[in-house]
Amino acid sequence: MASVQLCGSAVGAAAPVQALRVPTSAAVGVRPARRAVGGLVVRAATVVAPKYTTVKPLADRVLLKTKTAEQKTTGGILLPSAAQSKPQSGEVVAIGEGRIFGDNKVEVGIKVGAQVVYSRYAGTEVELNDANHLILREDDIIGILETDDAKDMKPLSDRVLIKVAIAEDKTAGGLLLTDSVKEKPSIGTVVAVGPGHLDEEGKRIPLPVSEGSSVLYSKYAGAEFKGADGTNYIVLRVSDLMAVLS
Repeated sequence: MASVQLCGSAVGAAAPVQALRVPTSAAVGVRPARRAVGGLVVRAATVVAPKYTTVKPLADRVLLKTKTAEQKTTGGILLPSAAQSKPQSGEVVAIGEGRIFGDNKVEVGIKVGAQVVYSRYAGTEVELNDANHLILREDDIIGILETDDAKDMKPLSDRVLIKVAIAEDKTAGGLLLTDSVKEKPSIGTVVAVGPGHLDEEGKRIPLPVSEGSSVLYSKYAGAEFKGADGTNYIVLRVSDLMAVLS
């Protein structure tokens, strides 16, 4: 699991598209310099035709404008591209028309303009008007940011937002523990629950836990967040919950 920072960004105006070509077989082994061009660039694509000026997601896919990765550490050290943290938050700029379940159509439950966080390795990266974007499925979006504080996140689908219990500072015998040897807690309190996942008919199935429940969850599941006051939170799927405690 990786802790992420919550941040969104504004949407820029569209610009004309220019083609980006990759080297032919005659230039194998030579990596061309990447030109800064406007319009749309799909990474690893051979050619992007100039006639494409907009991106319209299909089905339950969503187009996000992602924030810029940090280029320096908090101490001011310049980071190489390989060491920069991959952003996991962005602003919804376009949505698909939804999914079809038999005779039922379920619209995407996220609005344009919403600030969201998403799974780290989800989606396909594109560049539009010199800005980083991501196309991904609605189910890969973890939650909606109602405010800049993680405690106010609205989890989506079958996910729950949990306030993590504080790790013990001492052993049962009274021995003081350092941060490196403290047992990582896997117990917490449910702060918010998602609307549930969709069944084969497109109907939402309510989650079996409610706000205020104390739960035991898988130790290495979910995505971690830190609240404005330093409190630790985690968002995970309900299938990663092992028990309700009372």
